[in-house]
Amino acid sequence: MSDPLRTGLVGFGVAGSAFHAPLIATTPGLRLDAVVTSSPERREQLRREHPGARAVEAPEELLADPSALDLVVIASPNRTHVPLARAALEAGLPVVVDKPLAGTAAEAAALVGLAEERGLMLTVFQNRRWDGDLLTVRRLLEAGALGSVRRFESRFERWRPQIKEGWRELADPAEVGGTLYDLGSHLVDQALTLFGPATAVYAEVDVRRPGAAVDDDAFVALTHASGVRSHLWTSATAAQLGPRLRVLGDHAGYTKHGLDPQEADLRAGRRPGDGRPWGAEPESAYGVLGTPDDSAPLPTEPGDYPAFYRGVAAALRDGAAPPVDPRDAVAVLAVLEAARRSAAAGTTVHLTGGDAGQGTTGTTGTTEGSGRA
Repeated sequence: MSDPLRTGLVGFGVAGSAFHAPLIATTPGLRLDAVVTSSPERREQLRREHPGARAVEAPEELLADPSALDLVVIASPNRTHVPLARAALEAGLPVVVDKPLAGTAAEAAALVGLAEERGLMLTVFQNRRWDGDLLTVRRLLEAGALGSVRRFESRFERWRPQIKEGWRELADPAEVGGTLYDLGSHLVDQALTLFGPATAVYAEVDVRRPGAAVDDDAFVALTHASGVRSHLWTSATAAQLGPRLRVLGDHAGYTKHGLDPQEADLRAGRRPGDGRPWGAEPESAYGVLGTPDDSAPLPTEPGDYPAFYRGVAAALRDGAAPPVDPRDAVAVLAVLEAARRSAAAGTTVHLTGGDAGQGTTGTTGTTEGSGRA
């Protein structure tokens, strides 16, 4: 077997330490080689958890010798995604960027263009494509078990009424904070992945917590070109949580409560391949499939976040397609931008052009009208 791909990770906060580092370290064909963090506490955590990885003070130091790396992963604050991804690509290195790829669809499209120009892989860590509940919905759709789907409802809700210090709460738009771009990136990506391009967007985006400077409650309604309507909620102020997702077809529906267990397991220090089933849910967490007259619990597909980095290794080793097409991230950002415009104007925004859906780049054309999507 060839030597493992030497991977440099920029950022060792929650995203870097709980998600990227453990997934990289447990993926065959990858090696966590270097981690950028200037925090003494995080350097000590790195030494304990990944003793074979070297600590690096700054991204510039990491990229000073591109020949020492085979891959760069960017898990630093959102405002740094574009400049760091650009620097890595210009240094000749393939790149993984945590979501959102950029603050705007135009910036994201420019990165995609640069990667294509350089012939380098660029992909985005949309890990919740591999949540067990979403994998279950995909299986149901492929099997035709729901019939023709009419509506998709999806939620990432939390009860965090107190403001938590950090860059995600800063008012500067350059920080790309707030729940719409944070959890909303996952919600929109999942909806587009399941049901294809969006043609219309209606949104309500609010600031609910006293003293908050960024949005903490949002609803987004999408009309897909396929005819499906997606209703998406994300909130930090949900005193009672709704279903994680509900899919309604003309033959049956599927309703699922509760979050995929992989995030909690990673945060608690569990690792893929530790001898216990990964991503598996207990029977008590299963969703329900059927109609009011005939329904039953449905086993949830095991979640599989490790699939993302297996896909990265396959892309770099074997020339496979990246696990997430970066054009999909452009499409997500186009929808989020339309959601902001819709919420500000109180109108439905109609998407035109390539960025209305996935696998495309370019500028976004929008028109506005009254009413909901």
